[in-house]
Amino acid sequence: MNVVSPEKPLPAISASSQCQPVPVWPWPIALGLLTLFGLLSALLGQHGIWLALSWVALSIPLVVTVVCLLRAWRRPSFKGGLS
Repeated sequence: MNVVSPEKPLPAISASSQCQPVPVWPWPIALGLLTLFGLLSALLGQHGIWLALSWVALSIPLVVTVVCLLRAWRRPSFKGGLS
């Protein structure tokens, strides 16, 4: 029974009719692991390929952050106008 119509019970919601959650966590986890790799390679490998790998691994999350911020600033907000 429900409040709106006491004589009719609410229909049961099946698991197949529910919306699937959006997978949000893979990208932040990947960027976190890339940052961890970049920090460890900068600390443990001081020369050669490790130095280049640390620069690349630490630059990618920075570039992704800047691109996402620029996209968010250019997109109008739901309230109207630029965000």
